[in-house]
Amino acid sequence: MEPLCPNMDLKPTPCSPISPRFPKPTSLVTPSHRFPCSDRSVSLKWRVSCAAKAKAHENTSQELIGSIGKGFLAFSVAAAASFSVCFDSPAMAESLTVAFPVSRTTEVNSVQRTLVEAWGLIRETFVDPTFNHQDWDLKLQQTMVEMFPLRSADAAYTKISGMLSTLGDPFTRIISPKEYRSFQIGSNGNLQGVGLFIGTEPRTGHLVVMSCVDGGPAARAGIHEGDELVEIDGEKLNGVDTELAVQKLRGRVGTTVTVKVHSGNDLETDASVREVKLPREFIKLSPISTATIPHRTPDGHLTKTGYVKLSAFSQTAAADMENAIKEMKSQGVHSYILDLRNNPGGLVKAGLDVAQIWLDGDETLVNTVDREGNLLPINMVDGHAITHDPLVVLVNEGSASASEILAGALHDNRRATLVGHRTFGKGKIQSVTELHDGSALFVTVAKYLSPALHDIDQVGIAPDVQCTTEMLSSPKDSMSKKQNSPVSSLEADSCVLVAEHELDIQESKGTAS
Repeated sequence: MEPLCPNMDLKPTPCSPISPRFPKPTSLVTPSHRFPCSDRSVSLKWRVSCAAKAKAHENTSQELIGSIGKGFLAFSVAAAASFSVCFDSPAMAESLTVAFPVSRTTEVNSVQRTLVEAWGLIRETFVDPTFNHQDWDLKLQQTMVEMFPLRSADAAYTKISGMLSTLGDPFTRIISPKEYRSFQIGSNGNLQGVGLFIGTEPRTGHLVVMSCVDGGPAARAGIHEGDELVEIDGEKLNGVDTELAVQKLRGRVGTTVTVKVHSGNDLETDASVREVKLPREFIKLSPISTATIPHRTPDGHLTKTGYVKLSAFSQTAAADMENAIKEMKSQGVHSYILDLRNNPGGLVKAGLDVAQIWLDGDETLVNTVDREGNLLPINMVDGHAITHDPLVVLVNEGSASASEILAGALHDNRRATLVGHRTFGKGKIQSVTELHDGSALFVTVAKYLSPALHDIDQVGIAPDVQCTTEMLSSPKDSMSKKQNSPVSSLEADSCVLVAEHELDIQESKGTAS
């Protein structure tokens, strides 16, 4: 292989090497300030740091990002450059100088900087220190060479994605600035749009409605779960992925979007396709929906069961759940069903915060395993549950990541019975770092085990009791006046019926689990 910079030793470049430290993750899937800040926890690569230390890291990162920018402005006038990378982690206390050709195309030159940022973060924090048994330093040089002749930013970003794919970890990835903005919206619970959750039907590849935000434009227009999206603003959606469709639905408040939706099972009939004009509005997303289910115990007493559906782990999940439980307690609820079915996860910190709502003391919530194989249990600190009433958690193959952390914490600490089907099996934790251009890098930084040290990754969590996925044609002796009400629908859910039976068993034992 020819040297990348054959003239480096003969003719110095107009600028000297710079030594940036890479920015710390801006959104960490780590515990919040409710956990102790000890030297042991700070030693992790995905640090659990105190607020003051986190602020110091943030300020330092901003200063150093600026120095990287100045250096690259100088690089653009040279045919080649060298780049010194210094790591501040004790385990990575070294300096590495990499020489590479610098593109004369401005937008590609900017992506080269993004490449080095991403490469450095992977080198310092990726959970597999062998980088999938490859020379990670050489991989940077190879990718730089491949990127050098390109003329567009999109083509250059493809090279970064290609480099990351060699790690063999689908969860370590880079997303565009637009995709990262969507991710942030989903995490903080605010957006401008029509109130639709959509996904891809795996068998057909069609875009279907997963759910509608109650009271939102889509719900008011009569769009329902299971409807298929056919067109958005006159553009057919064949082959369009979910992310692009979501971007088309979102937009400035006051504007409108026209969609065609197909209802029913007969895909060949145009009569079931209708066109709907939807106004875009501010949509406040709460990941929580609740219902109070009247329940008659085996001895004939009429009680109330609180049903809580948690659809995602956003920043507001724990606060919203706490408020929901307090409200149901005031209505006389004495047992709970927590539904995590088809909850793909989200912020792991939110999952840990939700667990603390149900648990007391210094219980272990999850165990993490870092790249050196060190096991670190994450415990509560003098926790106080807001209710000790019986609890059943519903899970299925769509329950993943933070859902599995929460289910494992409640199950292994004997707080809840799990009902449903084996969970997805995503036992890896990612950090999220915003890069200089607004894109974001997701890096798998640790694996996790349940409190009882059960491996979850690619295995999942088996429920205590299984249930069928069928809806009963005629609900149990229903006490709901409206047969189409949410409560009536729940009473026809066979898994909810099994959960109620398990709650009766817990009540009869006089225990909360």
